[in-house]
Amino acid sequence: MNRQDRISALKAAAKERILILDGSWGRGLEEGDYRGTRFSESDYPGQMKGNNDILCLTRPDIVTDLHDAYYGAGADISETNTFSATVIAQDDYKLDPQSVWDINLEGAKLGRAAADAWTAKTPDKPRFLAGSIGPLNKMLSMSSDVNDPGARSVTFDEVYEAYRQQIRALNEGGVDLYLIETITDTLNCKAAIKAIMDLEEEGMDQLPIWISGTITDRSGRTLSGQTVEAFWNSVRHAKPFAIGFNCALGADLMRPHIAALSRVADTLVAAYPNAGLPNEMGQYDEQPEETSGSVGGWAKDGLVNILGGCCGTTPEHIAAIANAVDSIKPRDPAPSKHTMRLSGLEPFEKMTIAASQSFVNIGERTNVTGSARFRKMITEGRYADAVEVARQQVESGAQVIDVNMDEGMLDGAEAMRTFLNLIAAEPDIARVPVMIDSSKWEVIEAGLKCVQGKAIVNSISMKEGEETFRKQARACLAYGAAVVVMAFDEVGQADTKDRKVEICQRAFRILTEEVGFPAEDIIFDPNVFAVATGIEEHNNYAVDFIEATREIRKTCPGCHISGGLSNVSFSFRGNEPVRRAMHSVFLYHAIPAGMDMGIVNAGQLDIYDDIEADLRERVEDVILNRREDATERLIEIAEGFKGQKGKTAEKDLSWREAPVAKRLEYALVHGITEYIDADTEEARQSVERPLHVIEGPLMDGMNVVGDLFGSGKMFLPQVVKSARVMKQAVAWLEPYMEEEKQRLGTVDVSNGKVLMATVKGDVHDIGKNIVGVVLACNGYEILDLGVMVAAETILDTAEKEGVDIIGLSGLITPSLDEMVYVASEMERRGMKQPLLIGGATTSPAHTAVKIDPVIRTAPVVHVSDASRAVGVVSTLLSEDDKPAFVTQTKARYERMREARAGGPPKPRLPIGQAREARLKLDWKTYTPPQPTFEGVRTFEDFDLATLARYIDWTPYFSAWDLAGQYPQILEDKIVGEAATGLWNDTQAMMQQLVGEAWLKPKAVVGFWRANSDGDDICLDSGDVFHTLRQQMVKDNSRANFALSDFVAPEGDDWIGGFCVTSGPHAEEIAQDFIKRGDDYSSIMVKALADRFAEAMAEYMHERVRKELWAYAPDEDLSNPELIKEKYRGIRPAPGYPSQPEHTEKETLFRLLEPEARIGVSLTSSFAMTPAASVSGLYFAHPDSVYFAVGRIEKDQVEDYARRKGWETRKAERWLAPILNYDPFAVD
Repeated sequence: MNRQDRISALKAAAKERILILDGSWGRGLEEGDYRGTRFSESDYPGQMKGNNDILCLTRPDIVTDLHDAYYGAGADISETNTFSATVIAQDDYKLDPQSVWDINLEGAKLGRAAADAWTAKTPDKPRFLAGSIGPLNKMLSMSSDVNDPGARSVTFDEVYEAYRQQIRALNEGGVDLYLIETITDTLNCKAAIKAIMDLEEEGMDQLPIWISGTITDRSGRTLSGQTVEAFWNSVRHAKPFAIGFNCALGADLMRPHIAALSRVADTLVAAYPNAGLPNEMGQYDEQPEETSGSVGGWAKDGLVNILGGCCGTTPEHIAAIANAVDSIKPRDPAPSKHTMRLSGLEPFEKMTIAASQSFVNIGERTNVTGSARFRKMITEGRYADAVEVARQQVESGAQVIDVNMDEGMLDGAEAMRTFLNLIAAEPDIARVPVMIDSSKWEVIEAGLKCVQGKAIVNSISMKEGEETFRKQARACLAYGAAVVVMAFDEVGQADTKDRKVEICQRAFRILTEEVGFPAEDIIFDPNVFAVATGIEEHNNYAVDFIEATREIRKTCPGCHISGGLSNVSFSFRGNEPVRRAMHSVFLYHAIPAGMDMGIVNAGQLDIYDDIEADLRERVEDVILNRREDATERLIEIAEGFKGQKGKTAEKDLSWREAPVAKRLEYALVHGITEYIDADTEEARQSVERPLHVIEGPLMDGMNVVGDLFGSGKMFLPQVVKSARVMKQAVAWLEPYMEEEKQRLGTVDVSNGKVLMATVKGDVHDIGKNIVGVVLACNGYEILDLGVMVAAETILDTAEKEGVDIIGLSGLITPSLDEMVYVASEMERRGMKQPLLIGGATTSPAHTAVKIDPVIRTAPVVHVSDASRAVGVVSTLLSEDDKPAFVTQTKARYERMREARAGGPPKPRLPIGQAREARLKLDWKTYTPPQPTFEGVRTFEDFDLATLARYIDWTPYFSAWDLAGQYPQILEDKIVGEAATGLWNDTQAMMQQLVGEAWLKPKAVVGFWRANSDGDDICLDSGDVFHTLRQQMVKDNSRANFALSDFVAPEGDDWIGGFCVTSGPHAEEIAQDFIKRGDDYSSIMVKALADRFAEAMAEYMHERVRKELWAYAPDEDLSNPELIKEKYRGIRPAPGYPSQPEHTEKETLFRLLEPEARIGVSLTSSFAMTPAASVSGLYFAHPDSVYFAVGRIEKDQVEDYARRKGWETRKAERWLAPILNYDPFAVD
């Protein structure tokens, strides 16, 4: 086979089976074995022993024998013996460059001959050769001098040239692929990648690249500090054939890092761990069957595509691994996500869909052209002070820091190198990506040679012509950077909308079609220019930017838009209030148009609605160029406006006459905080130790609360208020207890430590927070990890903190799979802590059938609500009560599984028959109404008081575990008093929430021409909504519905879509309450934000019916009638009964662009963030109805998978809650 045939065979084999790499190449040889006859001691003084690579020249027989031993053991791929064969590494042995070249060339030839010989023996199992490219003995990202964090013992160019020589020799010698391995410093790796890409650009044969990093310890980071995902983001521009880890760790410790990589890498995942950890003598004791058992488990769990061994492994280890995975299918790579993935030491993902951030705030204070203070530091050589400026930027929330050294008296390249090397030594700064900002290419390139993460280049343009633009773009791609492209061409900067759009479209075509630049890594800057300059031609500059942004995002799909915000207000320099207002108004309009990044100083922004009304109107006139005298009118008031503050209030109560213990009890039971500090201090002064206040009157009061709650005389909202009082009292006592602990050496005591987390992919936490508060009230220490928490983080934290119980929460159905994964990982680790499962989407049945069977080491208990949590936790932590409770729970779950398995599932129609029984509408006599617009529109400036009238309050009380319909619940004999108290507190918060505009609701609505095609809804744009059909056995008069039934199969028909949100501010306000110890208000504001989001959905649907689609213009329904869905048409949401599959949101979000327009994005599990958001589809047909798909059969699942382009297993995973069969059953 020639080389291209071998590469094709390699890729084909990787699809068919798990490939096997060889093992360790270390051997104990005598000095003479290394020197041979070529390297005499007189010509090459110093020790040569240990220089394994030189054996390619002095003992080629040993090298060939090792290749043969590993190929014979079952290896598909063997490495060349060139791990340290660079001029830098071989300088330790004083080898000359020619000898280093020869090592690589001969090493490749030896491996090529061995591989070809084995392929000839077994043509059905061809053997392949990987060119080993090791990490060097010097690092570009870390200091070489403990006293100088900016010192480096080697330059990027030296590393690049060393790798370039090695790569050329390996290629000439005949390797099939490159293996850049044991990467401890990602910047070294990037130098090797650039060398490969440059050589291929120059005409050298293109070969696959395999990249293998090294996680050095349990922290999950490389030696240079990067996390798994940050490492992947930094090197994915190489489009590697495989990515993985090797060395440093044995299989058990490496597994979580391979699992994390497996979930994000859209290519093959490879791993070759050590044979365990070395013993005290530096030897490896792990036997072949142990290593193969561990990595075999990885293979069974679908984590890997290539396996091998590193230090301590032998041909016997490789044979055992090959045998263990022989019949196991290789992993399916993760789907490609066309998202901008940046990194510092940690990953940063900027998405078009499913992003964790909306507008990316780029810190600008480390810019000598934008900050006189920073410029003074740099020009005076005060780099330590300059580093602190960067730290402040990151602490203030900058997601990316812009570094600019363009100052006439500076050596910009040297200043850039110095500063970037210094901040690389500061983990709290280096964790975020860097934007390398300069008008000089040599300064940009100097910066790129200093950053191990994926940076942004700011900027390149076509001002020097297309050829220079292409050259610089290719270099940025080879360095692995995203790029800012200025709207600047050979003629000059674009200052009109048409010029901005034309230049950006031309640049986009060159970058994507000619250079091969990923669209998601392109950031256009259409030039923010100053307005209100007094020059008439400048008046439309802001409008031109906004309109150009909208058009560029539409015609250059996947790109991003950035801009220098401060430019727009340059005419008012010196007048900060006006500048802040101009910045806020500009962003208010530019972000919905598609501006998703910007160099912004958060301190120079005001909240849009907080800007004084007259100033805001005049600024808006200027920004939007709404009137000819806009500039003059703004100048008139520029110096004369002021802001206003709010009010405070006080009250007193008669119970203050009681003794202090009774006052504390009363305050706890009634949730009163006004006097708790004074009362707690009075109690402290009356006892010997501050702890006695907690153990005495405070716990006595909480016991009363617990008794009332347990007996049903007190309800959840009241308990949460009690917790707020308790936390405030404890906070008062903490300094005194800390002082006592220091003095006496005492330790804290609690009833037990409970870890709680909302699982990865899910952002909902109201229920979890309530459970945490209730448990804390009962003396348990709560460790709340928050939302979107990865399994490894949960379990690592549980082990590190020694928690007694682990609690998992989730609201959306994909969270169920993540809970199963967490449980399986607990089983694999042998963890024994009880696992509690809770959340709206969970159930005892799912816990019994899916979670309980995967974990035998620990009990699993489903907890339906907060009222049960205390009893369950206390029982599980009781040595007397736990055994019987666990036995009973296990038995109950076993009965549930038997019941599910024993009886036949309810009969279902074959999908063909179900489709025959579809809803048959008379489309000939029906004329579909036409919406008032086609496409997508954004809606803002909602009046909260108006929206409040659309709130359905019944679910609000349910969120607090108060069952009953509103308003009847307020009169309920059992919960009426608690409901009324909650209602009064809620209305007080509502007054503040509405009056101070805490929420910033926004909506986006779209209408598109559509027709049905079977169970699909096909849009003119080419997008498709895939629907599911009921397969229930019904009588002949009842149809089996699918949502596609409500759309005409031909002719003019339409479908609508929407996304609404209460905005991100609710979470910020809730966190502020948490910091003040006020869980009650925190939970309340989140619950209200959810209600406002649902109210927004109701309000916008009414507007759709009456105005926007206008098919029911005369509708006049009351809010109770709206709640009872008396209107025409429906608004089903993906993930809910009519379409119980969440990934359809991806199509909806692609059409609506809610992230760019209103700041709503999707997580990896398709939950919306902010959590207080709602999305769905609009159907207008008068016969459209809400329905539940119910359980479905495998024939529909297979058909759905085909229509979605999925494997059936993937469809079964997403449809698991509604399957009418067991997908894992053995026929």
